[in-house]
Amino acid sequence: MDNEQYLTVTALTQYLKRKFDVDPYLGHVYLMGEISNFRMRPNAHQYFSLKDDKAKISAIMFKSNFSKVKFRPEEGMKVLVKGRISLYEPSGSYQIYVESMEPDGLGALYLAFEQLKKKLAAEGVFDLPKKPIPQFPKKIAVVTSQSGAVIHDIMTTVQRRFPIVQLVLYPAQVQGQEAAPTIVRQLKRINEDGGYDTIIIGRGGGSIEDLWPFNEETVAQAIVQSQIPVISSVGHETDTTIADLVADLRAATPTAAAELATPVLRDVLVHLQDLNTRLYNAQLQIIANYQDRVKNLSQNVFLQQPERIYSVYSEKVDRLKNTLEQDINNQLYHSKSELISYANRLVQASPRDQIYSNANQVNRLYQILINNINKIINKDRNIFNSRVASLDSLSPLKTLSRGFAIPTDKSGKVLKDVSDYQKDQVVNLRVKKGNVKLITTEVSEDKND
Repeated sequence: MDNEQYLTVTALTQYLKRKFDVDPYLGHVYLMGEISNFRMRPNAHQYFSLKDDKAKISAIMFKSNFSKVKFRPEEGMKVLVKGRISLYEPSGSYQIYVESMEPDGLGALYLAFEQLKKKLAAEGVFDLPKKPIPQFPKKIAVVTSQSGAVIHDIMTTVQRRFPIVQLVLYPAQVQGQEAAPTIVRQLKRINEDGGYDTIIIGRGGGSIEDLWPFNEETVAQAIVQSQIPVISSVGHETDTTIADLVADLRAATPTAAAELATPVLRDVLVHLQDLNTRLYNAQLQIIANYQDRVKNLSQNVFLQQPERIYSVYSEKVDRLKNTLEQDINNQLYHSKSELISYANRLVQASPRDQIYSNANQVNRLYQILINNINKIINKDRNIFNSRVASLDSLSPLKTLSRGFAIPTDKSGKVLKDVSDYQKDQVVNLRVKKGNVKLITTEVSEDKND
């Protein structure tokens, strides 16, 4: 059989991939399906599946394409995707390479807005305490386009209401892909520069796409992290952005933001004049009240005759002094009487005679004890000497002194009977004052025994 008619797996796979790649109908495919097996991979390619009731297809979306998706895909979400179909050679499986993705039945930007709003609410960002807006600012920073009507409206309103405040424009793009980074950069720059009382951030009205930079999470975080209070004025009164929700104060329009950030100087001056008048009148009234009090006090009898104030107290002090001296004398007399009584009782109860009598008795008993001890010692000494003499008379050494000897063998055994002896046996003979070694030459038994 000719093997040349057989294809390798690689050759077949390459052929099929070529078919997929050159097919014009597979180069631009629009699919509707449900996301499956999705796991978010930050800053990376996304791998998942699209399925319906009867089929499923593997999908991949490269990082560059996925970064343009405004919402966060979730498991089970129905989406509309556009891409191309191709074959993945290592596994021989076909898949769709997704180029764009939209939620099915719901705008991508609106879905992204709701997802970010839900995320920030879960993190408690909306519940953070709002920073108060200074009532009399000296310096206000404005983040908006330098060519739009917003800055003109703010300047006109501030000039009319509170012209002494200093306005500083930090120009930023407020529309397009580069808008959010420039807004964040300017907010950080304002906080770094310092010296500002309030920040106004905003732009005019527009579609959700136009207002989208103010729905970016980076902008929301920059507003929350700002140490200076922020007033948000994005779009018209009916438009609501994430920036409006996280700002310290929301204004319906840029003009309203300028009004919320500044007081009316004329009203402030009138109010200050009113306060000055009220303060002057209050001071006059206080001075008059004190003058009346001084006049009334000057007519007081005790101030006219101050000695009457302390005369009663002086008499009371003298009376208490006499009472105290009398109580002290009585207490001393009573204590002295008790001390004399205790001294007499102590003399009568003196233990001196008893101690003397007991000392004589102790001496007498001591002599009796010494005599009895000597008697016992002498008696025991006599008994001891008698017993020593008895033991000495029974001692083997005493017997040796009378000419007797004690024979023993090499092991120290005492030889008592003739049967204990053998011929040529070494015998140790214990005699008085020493030992004698003997060798037996003959052993004979007494026949008469």
